Amino acid sequence: MRLLGRLTGVVAMAASAAMAQFPLPHQLPRQEEFPDPLVMLDGTAIKSADEWQNKRKPELKKLFQHYMYGRYPAKPERVTAKVLFEDSNAFGGKATLKEVELTFGPPEWPKIYLLIAAPQGGPRPCFVGLNFGGNHLLTKHTAVHVPECWLPARYPGVVNNRATEAGRGAQADTWPLEEIVRRGYAVATCHCGDIQPDRPFVREGMRATLPKSDGPGDPTASSTIMWWAWGIHRAVDYLVTDEGIDDARIAVVGHSRLGKTALVAGAFDERIAVVIPNQADCGGTAPSRTDEPKAERIDLLNGVRPHWFCDNFKAFGAEPARLPFDQHALVALCAPRPVLLTNAAEDVWASPTGQFKVLQTASPVYELLGEEGLAADKMPEPGAPLIDSRLGYWIRPGEHAMTPADWKIYMDYADKWLK
Repeated sequence: MRLLGRLTGVVAMAASAAMAQFPLPHQLPRQEEFPDPLVMLDGTAIKSADEWQNKRKPELKKLFQHYMYGRYPAKPERVTAKVLFEDSNAFGGKATLKEVELTFGPPEWPKIYLLIAAPQGGPRPCFVGLNFGGNHLLTKHTAVHVPECWLPARYPGVVNNRATEAGRGAQADTWPLEEIVRRGYAVATCHCGDIQPDRPFVREGMRATLPKSDGPGDPTASSTIMWWAWGIHRAVDYLVTDEGIDDARIAVVGHSRLGKTALVAGAFDERIAVVIPNQADCGGTAPSRTDEPKAERIDLLNGVRPHWFCDNFKAFGAEPARLPFDQHALVALCAPRPVLLTNAAEDVWASPTGQFKVLQTASPVYELLGEEGLAADKMPEPGAPLIDSRLGYWIRPGEHAMTPADWKIYMDYADKWLK
């Protein structure tokens, strides 16, 4: 067992008090266009990097917690790591494959099972992120942990909402571990359900560790997406101690709802050097303000996934123009770190054109910090070369999915920004 050390607690009470001063959603003014990321809520213009860092950036983090994702959960006092198995001859001797159990509190608390594949020899840049159905779906290795939590029935091998051995290796192409290692990268992933199963209205996962008063009736209670981002941060707590990982070169990646999570994780943790959300839709990389008839909208999103966001976000379903930010501001919170948005042409639900606008309107923050943002004036055609600027963009033909072709682009982008 390895004790990773005591972690400083978030000053949750102070943050909650500060957020309590924000207006109620219906009291916010309408802003039909994306709010200027360089203007404070009170109208004060931000004119220097110092003002961004010390004034606007902290305010935006509070705004996103208050009106969209809920409070960032308190950090645990300690994180304990236990290596469950380690295979130094994985992929024909090219890599070490291991799984690490991360524990945060009392024995009954949920544990994160972090699967890590790393090339032999020396610290490597690392991709980290959450997977949908369990680590066992990504490899046939029999030592890999099978999730014990509730799972949606649609994942391979799931019986009565529980994972089984039948799923081993069934979705290996979504996280192509061997190819990632071949390209010189380490990769670390855990099942999102280890942190919080993806269903509403049930006190389970990390939600069950909270006082019963923290939940229904609290419009800023931590959402499932915020919990998932918190879980990625706990994985990073371990990765920065692992001798096989270069702690200065960690990239977060995720698809769809876990792409939303990847962007939140990057915005709230500067240990993450590169942020790559894939087809993350409304509430992630697509704007809340949209006139695209086929794009995902706040009202529809909250209707089917009420647990992904805090209750305050539901108030903007009819009036997204009252949001005091849009998703360009979440991208801007990552500045000056590189952010790549990846899309598919047939995935109009994810608003590929809206995502390009998100990058365009986040660029002024990068420029204020002395860096180029998006190095393109026009959205590329599907299949066009990757725009690999500090704010990057790529769109391929096809549908909503995370494929080996997408992973090639992630690694091409990382070759520039992590190597």
